[in-house]
Amino acid sequence: MNRLDRRSFLLGAAAGVARSGFASAAGETIGTAMIGTGNRGQYVLESILTQPDVKVVAVCDIKPDRLDKAATIAGRDKPATYTDYRKMLGRKDVEAVFVCTPCDLHVEMSIAALQAGKHVYCEKPVGIEPRSIGELVKVVRSSGRVFQVGQQMRSMGRLRKIIEKIHEGAAGKVVMIKAQRHSSEDLPHDLTSAEWFFYVKRSGDVLVEMSVHNLDVCNWVAQSRPERAGGFGGTLVYVNDPPGRTNMDGYTLSYEYENGVKLSFTQVFFHPAGMPGSGQFFHIFTTEGGVDLFTSTFYPRAKGAKPVVLVPPENDEETREHAHVAAFYEAIRKGKQPFADIKVGAVGALTAIMGREAIYQKRVTTWREMGVEL
Repeated sequence: MNRLDRRSFLLGAAAGVARSGFASAAGETIGTAMIGTGNRGQYVLESILTQPDVKVVAVCDIKPDRLDKAATIAGRDKPATYTDYRKMLGRKDVEAVFVCTPCDLHVEMSIAALQAGKHVYCEKPVGIEPRSIGELVKVVRSSGRVFQVGQQMRSMGRLRKIIEKIHEGAAGKVVMIKAQRHSSEDLPHDLTSAEWFFYVKRSGDVLVEMSVHNLDVCNWVAQSRPERAGGFGGTLVYVNDPPGRTNMDGYTLSYEYENGVKLSFTQVFFHPAGMPGSGQFFHIFTTEGGVDLFTSTFYPRAKGAKPVVLVPPENDEETREHAHVAAFYEAIRKGKQPFADIKVGAVGALTAIMGREAIYQKRVTTWREMGVEL
């Protein structure tokens, strides 16, 4: 892109932002709508209701019981109810839209909301296939609207601080990351979950639907994107449970980043509760030692050196619970890019998709194959 084209692009984007009606000060109400009011949607809805100067004007779902429950949760604001999200997007009093539907609908609904002139908070992952993610990236960047993906770990204050310390070189240069997400049992096999989560065509597989959180943190720490991926996995314990299941229950992945950092990641749903080593962790290995992200502790490799807590604990549980939703509204009010913008969301989803395809195709996959310009 030459200077003239770039200048025209930036001016156009700025004009789009100006037209979008940013609330410039506290006290100006941001009309908000919710698409998808299942378990996750209801949780996010409760968080929206804690935000100042926000009104839930509409909620949408194709299931009457979920729609009724959402309307009850947001009863303070007396929202209108819809079963057709496109009709809801036509409302002029809707400025911000939350997309909390199954993963296969994220791109379609986000694009529709952006084209209707709305700011969008889209639950992770932004998409489950590279081509549609590429389409979404283009629409977001031409829209002049705020787009935030639900990678809520990006808004965890202590995590942000410890990663900043790592990037500043407090623990040496990052060379390798070991991370995991282990649980002792599968998600509930009832209709609420099984209707889409366990089926790859809707969820993109558990790797894309769930582990995108963990892989995004690894990308964040590495300050890079993966160049190559390899892995092994499958449905190892919960075979055909629930019936027709197509997603995995265990896998291991290896990534090599463009800057040389290596990553090893595993996820299982069958780690016995009494056996040590369960749960989630991020261990960052550096030229000077290692860092446990969740404890913010640096373990120097030098002989006789003692562990050092790089960032002290914070007593902000209530604030942290709603921090990501608050960040979305702050971005709207101030006209700025959110921490978890379209680039973060796209790279996170594509990282997960690279791993998924490496397992499915039994070969090493590459970033170039994703075909998405970022």
